[in-house]
Formats: sequence, structure tokens, C-alpha cells
Amino acid sequence: MTDKPVRYHVVHETRYDYGSPVSLSQQQLHLSPRVLAWQQIEEQRVDIDPVPSWRRDGQDPFGNPVTWIAFHSPHEHLILRSAMSIAVTPHLPKNIALSPPWESVRDLLAYDSTAPRSEDLDAMRFLFESSHVRIKHELAAYALDCFPPKRPILLGAQALMAKIFKEFTFDPEATTVSTPILEVLEKKRGVCQDFAHLMIGCLRALGLSARYVSGYLLTRPPPGKPRLIGADASHAWVSVYAPDCENDWVDFDPTNNLLPNTEHITVAVGRDFSDISPLRGIILGGGGTEPEVAVTVTPLDEEEIPAGLLAPVEAGSGKAKVDLPKAQAKPAESAEKSGAKSGESALDAAELDEIAPEEAALDNIEADKKAEKQSAAAVVQAAAGVPAA
Repeated sequence: MTDKPVRYHVVHETRYDYGSPVSLSQQQLHLSPRVLAWQQIEEQRVDIDPVPSWRRDGQDPFGNPVTWIAFHSPHEHLILRSAMSIAVTPHLPKNIALSPPWESVRDLLAYDSTAPRSEDLDAMRFLFESSHVRIKHELAAYALDCFPPKRPILLGAQALMAKIFKEFTFDPEATTVSTPILEVLEKKRGVCQDFAHLMIGCLRALGLSARYVSGYLLTRPPPGKPRLIGADASHAWVSVYAPDCENDWVDFDPTNNLLPNTEHITVAVGRDFSDISPLRGIILGGGGTEPEVAVTVTPLDEEEIPAGLLAPVEAGSGKAKVDLPKAQAKPAESAEKSGAKSGESALDAAELDEIAPEEAALDNIEADKKAEKQSAAAVVQAAAGVPAA
């Protein structure tokens, strides 16, 4: 395996047309990617139309880049466009069987009278309940057969990932952003966000630290077909704390039953989705609306950036230079659909070392786009019952 980084250009564009003027608005954006040992940002910017009255860039409590914006004058639309060039270096763990036994990690994270190491203390933030992840006996019972005594923690996490992949069906109609994970466990259906929350809940119920990861996943158009602008979607997966391994945190993608490598681009990490939703805020005014979301991931070593993605948002124009796809418009044949139907896959092997990560079947792309729209609308409406921003 080569250590040569894989370079990408990513554009994530969100548009709200309010229908009536919004007089005041405050928003928090998680659209800028996180710098990691294996992920370097070559270029990144977030364009906003209209220009906000106030803007500040910084970091959230989890070390993620974040942008806060406010609008103090009436406006009838909001366009957010994040564009980045990024390089991802191969970073699969060399041998997950050499990770420490899961009980030793559990005991390390449990409270006692000794002072914890700084890295263990940081991991403890991802040990407890959060807004979308409850800790329940049912979750521990579901995961327990994946963690027999003395099993290395990463082998246990791999087995849990494979179990979720095998037993659950990808179904965007089954859940919303607020569906409890016990309901997901009962129905055995959901989307990538649900599967990530479920796996995190199972791990925390066993006393292990796990965090939610948001980002992008490369999809490939059918052979001979051009890459469609806006046909990709955001993705979610899980990171498990394995102290004294190469990076301490190791990622798992239960939706696709693989360890993320060079085809996963990380934006942010948090306790669950609510910590790192792409857009979260409140507005005063406006009508009920759903956002239009378009994501395009272009591998720079294989393709040229589509010309329509090179132009920035026209400030004050009320629209972006790139037309976003309508909700009912579907890509010709997404890589997900060509590889598998929802809940099915060409990957039958339960053990990860039998899986070719770069050839894994992906989510149904239109389903993820729909789920992202639901999520973006829900988190904005959550604040004081105001219509979505």
C-alpha cells in the first residue's frame, strides 16, 4: 500500500429561500475541515450571501473549526458555499489485533482515585450520554457478543460494525434526525447518522469512549459517465478510543462495513450529530422552507474540477453561479446504486481484512441528501420553535 496522499476538491453548498423576509438571524457553521495527522488542508474558504453583519471564525470545544455569523438586516435568502482542496494520506491501523483488551480500556476510563492521563481525560468527554445518544442496557446487550473476554478493543469494534451492517437496512423513510436509537434498534432500519449513533451508544454502554464523525465520502459515477455536480452527500461514521495505538482514535463506518481510509474526508468530531451539524441557528421571520443541499467531491488526481464549481457565490445576487439540483432530480446512476440497494451490499465477508475498502458499496446517495436536508431543517427549528433558517 502506498503512502501517497489522495487529493480532493470538495464543494458543499446550501441554499435557503425563505419566502418572506428574515429580519434577524444567528447561525453556527461546521463547514471547514479539521486538520488531522493524515489530513492536510491545502485551501479552504466559506462564502456567504448575503454578506453577514458579523462573522467570527474559531474553534469549538472539540477542536473543530467553526464559523459564527449574524444578520441584522432583512434578507430573503441565505447561500453558504464551502470549497476546499484537501489531501488524505492512507492511515489504516497496521494490526487491529494488537490493540489492548477492551476491558482494560474500560477500566482505564472508569473513575478511580488516580489522576488520569491528559489523553484519557479528553476521551472521557465521549464516554457519557449526549443529546442523541442514550446509554441503555439494551444497547450493551446488543453489543456484548462482539466483546468476549480479553478481545482486543478494535476487533470488538470491527465485529460490532459488521453486525450492524448485516442486521440493519438502509432506509431513509424509517427515521428522522430526532429518532431515538432504541427505536432504530427495534426497527433495524435507518441511515448513516442512525447507524453511527447506534454504534456509539453500544460502545458507551460498555464503558468505552466513542465519538461521532461527520464528513464526506467519495462516490464514483458509472463508467463513462461524467461526475454530476451536487450529486454527493455528507456522511457520518464512528471513532473509537484505543489508547496506545497509532492514532489513539480509530474510525469505523457501520453503514459500509469498513475502516475509513483515503475515500473518507473528515470535517468535524463531536459527541453526536447535534454538536457538529453543518448549520445550526435561529431566525426571526421567514416562511417554512427546506434547504437545497449540493455536495460534489472530485478526486484531483483522476479528474478535473467541473468548471461550474470554480466560480464563487455572487454576493448580493440572490443566487449562486452553480444551479443546485432540485430535490426530485436524481443522478443518472450513483456509485451506491450500482454497488448495492439499500441494506444490501456486494460485501458479504464479516471480517474487515476480507473487505476492499475502496470498492465498498456506499449509501443510497439521494437518501443521504434527503436525510441531510431533514437534519439541517430540524436543528434550526429546534431553537425556540422558529421556522428553519
